[in-house]
Amino acid sequence: MDERTVTGQLQVVYRKLLDAYGPQYWWPAEESFEVMVGAILTQSAAWRNVEMAISNLKAAEKLSPREMRDCSLEELTGIIYPCGYYNVKARKLKCLVEWLGEYCQDDLGKLASTYPTELRHQLLSVWGIGEETADSIILYGANGPFFVIDAYTRRIIDRIGLASDGNSYAAYQSLFMDNLPADTGLFNEYHALLVCLAKDACRKKPLCRECCLRDMCADGGT
Repeated sequence: MDERTVTGQLQVVYRKLLDAYGPQYWWPAEESFEVMVGAILTQSAAWRNVEMAISNLKAAEKLSPREMRDCSLEELTGIIYPCGYYNVKARKLKCLVEWLGEYCQDDLGKLASTYPTELRHQLLSVWGIGEETADSIILYGANGPFFVIDAYTRRIIDRIGLASDGNSYAAYQSLFMDNLPADTGLFNEYHALLVCLAKDACRKKPLCRECCLRDMCADGGT
């Protein structure tokens, strides 16, 4: 392996992260619809609060597309209250379940059998679903090889000097998807490990001495 190439550097990063944190086995959900709901609820929210909202949905028996469609917007807002931004997120969930009914008649298995690029196009047509949310649904819910780009990933890639000239979501995503095998398991684990590093050491105010990538980073060891 030539570690001077982008592919080589990405593989080194992955190996270091895996050695430091071990397998993460994301997404922590029981079924595809829970993944989809979680991808919306986690927008600007701590995961522990998302878990509380999902637990509320389960307790209220509203964690299925049909049950959520039949639920009033007001009731849904109250159920997901712990995750924050509950008014707008309730609307997003309503739009999602309406789309699921129209697009696949609530048969979530059809999503996994849809070509990932087409599924992404369809998801982005749903109000409230942006690129990060769509890719989270595809990767973790439909087992499709789309790399998820979030603020954590951008921060780490910028600091270790692998960022491309463009600052767009697509530019960061292409870094991974053009230089790594289109492997759902790899993308799943890689993204989860980047999140671990960002929360543990590569914070907004970094703890460089505790970072497993410090020898690859211009600020490492400071």
